[in-house]
This record gives sequence, structure tokens and C-alpha cells, in this order.
Amino acid sequence: MGIEIKTVGVIGAGQMGSGIAHVCSLAGFNVRLNDLSEERINAGLATINGNMARQVSKGAIAEGDRQGALERIRPALSYDDLSTCDIVIEAATESEEVKRKIFTNLCPSLRPDAMIATNTSSISITRLAAATDRPEKFIGIHFMNPVPVMQLVELIRGIATDDSTYESAKQFIGKLGKTSTVAEDFPAFIVNRILLPMINEAIYTLYEGVGSVEAIDTAMRLGANHPMGPLQLADFIGLDTCLSIMQVLHEGLADSKYRPCPLLVKYVEAGWLGRKTKRGFYDYRGEKPVPTR
Repeated sequence: MGIEIKTVGVIGAGQMGSGIAHVCSLAGFNVRLNDLSEERINAGLATINGNMARQVSKGAIAEGDRQGALERIRPALSYDDLSTCDIVIEAATESEEVKRKIFTNLCPSLRPDAMIATNTSSISITRLAAATDRPEKFIGIHFMNPVPVMQLVELIRGIATDDSTYESAKQFIGKLGKTSTVAEDFPAFIVNRILLPMINEAIYTLYEGVGSVEAIDTAMRLGANHPMGPLQLADFIGLDTCLSIMQVLHEGLADSKYRPCPLLVKYVEAGWLGRKTKRGFYDYRGEKPVPTR
């Protein structure tokens, strides 16, 4: 039998980490939220509060549920504040170097039986597990963005992940009211192995002058019935994250079809990362988004 999860640690209070903390607390788990600074943690808590308030206004949850969930989330100013956690989920930036450093520094603060999970969307679970002192208790739990809305969670076992860790993770996802699907430990797993090359091809279509930003997004919304166009979606994901995933695919599979589009590289170099920086394939600084090309 795997460990019974009651307290969840989340490292990273940004878009993904705050979303994970949000759904865990609503499901009745105690949550400890960690980031590089108290300011970032407080910003994450404010985001959670605002998103839950919107759920209340839409009738998705009751006000009492919101208040109870917020009371279950506590700041964790250091890794030592995660010592009581049954599982710690890392949701830091999509950088293997950053993630490995987090795991190396985290492990001494955890109980020997505590599980560690990563929310990576592309990086090898086996390699990340090797940076810990418990690869058998390490697993990939990849939530989709935005976490409170999206139903799917990818579960990815590393080569050393044991059965009890997998079963505990699967039961945990079920208690969150989400559906899990199992992916093998290959670059970008299932969703992003399919999704990101499509986005990259849309960027090539823009780069080569086949269509404008508006034309490409309109074509895929109305012609393929996508809820949003691929360039709008790229801005939502974050162009830096899109580039990181394409680089993992290109390096990991050694196939030229995964080569990141030079225009994507240029936007990231310019600091145009999408919605979070208010500029990407659209300019978000005005009342409504305006295509930048």
C-alpha cells in the first residue's frame, strides 16, 4: 500500500503552482505553498483567492468552500516548512537545471517516506529522479493549464518509480476529481508531444508568410474547431515554455521536424513571452489583444 496523502507541498507559486494549490485545497488537502520569496507566495495566494471568488460568483463552489480552502493553504518560507508533507509537487520553471537543484536541496527536509512529484511538461522523469535520494518515490504528475479548469493529468513513471508510488499518485488525482492518463517517460509525454509541434508549425506558417497571426488563429478556430488559435494558445502557455519543450523534443528525439522555429526563438530573446509579459504574438497592453504581426 502506498502512503495516504493528507498534506501536499507545492514548490512554485506561479500560474501552475497556484493552480495546483487551488485544486488540492478545494479537495480537502492541507497545502504548503513555497516559492523563492514571501512576495511571490503572497502573489500566488492572491491569485488563488481571486480565482476561487470567480468560481463562487459563477456558482461553481460555495462561499464556505472558498473560505475553508483558503484556510487550508499555508505559506512555506523554506523547504523545512515542507517537512510534514506526504507529497511535494515541484512546479518551477521548465528548466532541468533549476528542477534538479530544487530536488537536491529539498530532500534533506523531507520525511523518508514522503513522495516527490514534478509537474514538468517535457523533461525526463528518470533523470530528474536521479537528483533525489528516493527515485522509487518520485513520479511525474503533469497538470494541464489552467489547473482548476482542465480535467486531465498525465502520470509518468520513471524507470525506478515503484508501484506503491504510482498507486498513491493515481488515487490522489482521483480525489482531486480529475482524470489521469499514463504516459511513458519519453520527451514531452503525450499531450505536448502532439500539441507543441502543432504550435511550432503554426509559428513557421507565420514566419514563412503563409498567413498573419489573425488569419492562422481564425483558420484553426473555425476550420478545425479549436477553442483558441495556436498562436493565442502559445501566448497563454508562455513562449519561453513552448521553446523549452521544443528544445527538449529536438534534443531528445534528434529529429529535425522538432526544430524550434527561429521566430519563436527571436520572440523569447526579445522577452516577448506572451500574456505574462503582455507581449507575444498578441499585444495585451491595450483594452483588447492586438496581433503583433
